[in-house]
Amino acid sequence: MSFQGYLKTIKEKTGKTAEDFRKLAASRGFTKNGQLTAKAGDITKWLKDEFDLGHGHAMAIFAILKGSKDENSN
Repeated sequence: MSFQGYLKTIKEKTGKTAEDFRKLAASRGFTKNGQLTAKAGDITKWLKDEFDLGHGHAMAIFAILKGSKDENSN
C-alpha cells in the first residue's frame, strides 16, 4: 500500500486528516512546538487504542508526526 493509500484509509476510518492528528498529538503532549517528543510505541499504542488503527496505519501517522513523511509523500 502506498503512503497516500494509508492516509486515505485512515481518513475513511477515523474521519481525521494528518493535520487533525498533529493537533491531537500536540494536545496529548506527544509533540512540542511541532517536534515529536514521544516514542513510536507510545504513539502507536494511542492510535491503536483510541482509533483502532493497525500497526502500519499507526506508523504512517507516526511518520507524519516525526516529519519523515508528509501529506504529499508517496
